[in-house]
Amino acid sequence: MKSFASDNNSGIHPQIMQAIIDANDEHALGYGDDLWTQTAESAVKNELGKDVEPLFVFNGTGSNVVALQLMTRSYNSILCAETAHIYVDECGAPVKMTGAQIRPIATKDGKLTPELIKPYLIGFGDQHHSQPSAIYISQSTELGTIYSIDELKAITALAHQHGMHVHMDGARIANACAALNVSLREMVTDCAIDTVTLGGTKNGMMMGECVVVLCDDLKPSAKFVRKQSAQLASKMRYLSCQFSAYLTDELWLKNAKHANEMAIILAAGFNQIKGATLTQSLQTNQIFISLPRDLVDILLKHYFFYFWNEANNEVRFVTSYDTYKEDVEDFIAILHHEAGKLGLFIEKED
Repeated sequence: MKSFASDNNSGIHPQIMQAIIDANDEHALGYGDDLWTQTAESAVKNELGKDVEPLFVFNGTGSNVVALQLMTRSYNSILCAETAHIYVDECGAPVKMTGAQIRPIATKDGKLTPELIKPYLIGFGDQHHSQPSAIYISQSTELGTIYSIDELKAITALAHQHGMHVHMDGARIANACAALNVSLREMVTDCAIDTVTLGGTKNGMMMGECVVVLCDDLKPSAKFVRKQSAQLASKMRYLSCQFSAYLTDELWLKNAKHANEMAIILAAGFNQIKGATLTQSLQTNQIFISLPRDLVDILLKHYFFYFWNEANNEVRFVTSYDTYKEDVEDFIAILHHEAGKLGLFIEKED
């Protein structure tokens, strides 16, 4: 049975698995000096621009600490939403690896705005204060919401005006592109993002992410920082070959579109449940919803999903590329059946 806990729980797309099998051929030079990595680098450049520098790494936390180290020193500060992955879910790795202070900013929807950021742009040149140097954003956010193109441009313009850099955590960037119907280049390069994590693990890959460095000033030290951060794979071809398949014939986009579509169908199943309230706008493949606690407890006996905020019975459901319509329909059938037993099911009017 499929779960709705996380797109991290999904399997490997067959085309990605085949790419790994195909790369497992004879011997190849290590540390990225192989044909598979060169091919994958070209694929990334085709999407984001010929001058970008792709760095394949093991995981999302590794990608974030590599990118943030490029744009900070230990006396700097990193601004982010209070729900940001680097602040909530990475066990202090960004602080340990950069030495920089993280300044969380309260948001209602996981999205930073220039208005929210500006009060933190203080103390420049004052030796008593950490110097603001980087802005971290997630696209899509940890709450499933999306920055528009104009919102991204406004943030990067503000950052660059103050000599700062912007890192975009794109663990679910494919879902954001699918929702906005824009390309990776429109989302990243055209918005003047300085570094981005091109995520794949949550969208059909086995493992690995790609830190893409777009800012020329950050490129000279990028490979050294990756190595020092223990993110340089010796058998690089098994990471990089996945991206070649991922970026071929828009597999990345097709997977994300499907996941988003399944979330819409799943969310509609809650429309007939008394007390069901979406707590965030449904924009990608993550559903945040408050449900009666008795119903949540029963559903957890059938399916695995996570509490987001147990205090208000808010839970999160996540769909992925391998969530099929039948999986969603099976869940909705159980949802309506169990809700009916609790007197929480609302019959449709004819």
